Amino acid sequence: MQPHAQTMHQLDSDAYYPPPLAYFFHAFPHLNITCHPVNSTFDPDSSIYLESLGILGSLPAAWLIFTLLVLLIYLLTRCCDRRPRPKHSIIVLKWTLAIFTLLCCAAIGIGLYGNDDVHNGLVQFILATQSMDDIITAVKNQTGTIETTLTHKVEPLLTELRDVFDNPVANQTAREMVFVALKAVTGNTTTALHSVQDISGQLKGVTLHGIVSVVQIAEGIRWPVTMAVLSILLVFCVVLLFGVARHSRCALITFSVFGLFAVIISWLLSSLYLATSVALGDLCMSPDGFLEREAVTTLKADILSYYIRCDQARTNPFFQRLLQGQRAVKAMSSNLATVARIAEALYKHADLHPKLDVLTTDINQVDKLASGLSTLLDCKSLHRQYLTATSSVCNLGLFGLSFMLAASVAAGFFFTVLVWVDSHTWIYIRRRRDYLQVDEQDPFLPPTAASQAIAARTLRSQGSYGSTSYFRQHHHSPHHHHHTPPPTPPYPGTLDGRSSREEKSQHSSHHESGLHSGGGSEHYGSSGASAMLGPNHGQYATLSKQCKTLESSDFY
Repeated sequence: MQPHAQTMHQLDSDAYYPPPLAYFFHAFPHLNITCHPVNSTFDPDSSIYLESLGILGSLPAAWLIFTLLVLLIYLLTRCCDRRPRPKHSIIVLKWTLAIFTLLCCAAIGIGLYGNDDVHNGLVQFILATQSMDDIITAVKNQTGTIETTLTHKVEPLLTELRDVFDNPVANQTAREMVFVALKAVTGNTTTALHSVQDISGQLKGVTLHGIVSVVQIAEGIRWPVTMAVLSILLVFCVVLLFGVARHSRCALITFSVFGLFAVIISWLLSSLYLATSVALGDLCMSPDGFLEREAVTTLKADILSYYIRCDQARTNPFFQRLLQGQRAVKAMSSNLATVARIAEALYKHADLHPKLDVLTTDINQVDKLASGLSTLLDCKSLHRQYLTATSSVCNLGLFGLSFMLAASVAAGFFFTVLVWVDSHTWIYIRRRRDYLQVDEQDPFLPPTAASQAIAARTLRSQGSYGSTSYFRQHHHSPHHHHHTPPPTPPYPGTLDGRSSREEKSQHSSHHESGLHSGGGSEHYGSSGASAMLGPNHGQYATLSKQCKTLESSDFY
């Protein structure tokens, strides 16, 4: 019971079965332009089949057009709305943007994962196809080597030996036996040559190098371009997250522009991936049938069917020709040994050698090459690579392509929502306004230059109340003590003709005389005004009497 189960498992592992995703995509309706169902068998040469794929791929494109129209109408209503925007809380909108942006990033990440699966599947397909092409090339090379050896080496040596055997000898009976054996060698050489030519002739137009080259070039372009496009979409998401986090009106407006490009890119990719997934699903339902239809002009159907199915109940189509050629080579070796044994007794050694030695070496080489052909022409090695190629495309490749399709559709919906919500959010973020001038003067700190200037203008508008009180105190003082400030010499290095130290001393003496001569409220007003106006009563010192007096208000 166990050996039977093991045999069944081995048979199952050597057979190809369509994956579930192939059934899923193959079940999509294939309709022509008149909405009539068409044959869903993969046939890239049929215009009707390609038309059905184009109709399926146009569905996401139609949704894209509808989405763009809706967004256009919405944005036009926003642009034409000139009403003032009241203060509005955008916390809910910002949280919505953040959540949908993270979901969009997750969808793009799934697309990157699917892109990597598709890349790995195509790499395995390229390697397996290259291995199959190497096997076919090895068969061609070995058959070509056998053909060259028999044509350019063995047959000329047989002709030279025939010329040697034409020389007269005493034993005519032995000579006839040599000619019979030599004729058998020549006949077997012709048989082996025809067998090899028949095998190589059926593989003459078979090559997979073109397929390998096309897939390598296409994948070398597709993979980096897809990575770049998905990375750009991620950058758009990062810009939006930055705008939400920093409350940046500029970043949100930037995304509302580039978000439209993201919507277009996502839905166009969805169209491409949907059509490709359906086509690949149709191919993976029956890759054997597609190859048999495509290779009918280059390879016989029985040969192709033998290698892609490798049914042990079927006979190798090259078996008869290969067996015939191997038997002919074996007979050549046996007949040549007979020729050498009889001819050694009839002819000189110099006439036979090294011709017989070289001929024996060449026939042995042909025998080895013919034995190696039996291994190369067996279906097991090539069928194993064929299963690897089909599994890499129909399992890993289709699986990754499904992820990319789902990711592009999800990203299209998410970007649509993000553009709509973002366009509704940034209009409530006002431009940054200028700072208002507010009085931040601390009553416990010394007055600033600005406050001094304001106080000076106020006092001048009131008739210089502080200075009038000061002179009134000195005029009515019982001591009649008058203080006259000294003249200002025109020296450019000092203010009002004195250094700062002398100015401080004069201001101190002036203040003391005010304390001795004044009193009451007038004294308070005079001292307060002096404190606010400074040592020069709110005016800057001049260099000479003829110069215009610069007031502090001229600088503020």
